[in-house]
Amino acid sequence: MSDEKNQKKPGQINIELDEKVAEGTYSNLAIINHSVSEFVIDFVSIMPGTPKSKVKSRIILTPQHAKRLLKALSDNVNKFEGAHGEIKDYEQPPIPLNFGPTGEA
Repeated sequence: MSDEKNQKKPGQINIELDEKVAEGTYSNLAIINHSVSEFVIDFVSIMPGTPKSKVKSRIILTPQHAKRLLKALSDNVNKFEGAHGEIKDYEQPPIPLNFGPTGEA
């Protein structure tokens, strides 16, 4: 008998997640820039009282993948709120963003 878990279905992608990546990286700020051909999302962790922060991770997407990400995030936030109630968006003081490229190409 064959084990169904080990059989690959047509079009199925095998995705591996190594231990270091699985730990994740905390971010409380995302900076999004774009050009005609790509979206760049920089994830930053800003700590109170710290005048300088570093980008922890950068993701570069095609416009089509950025739109798919937007839809996937929206769908997941709606599911989360359906199960756990509305996510409250607390007002935060503006963070001066005077680094990195602008959204121009």
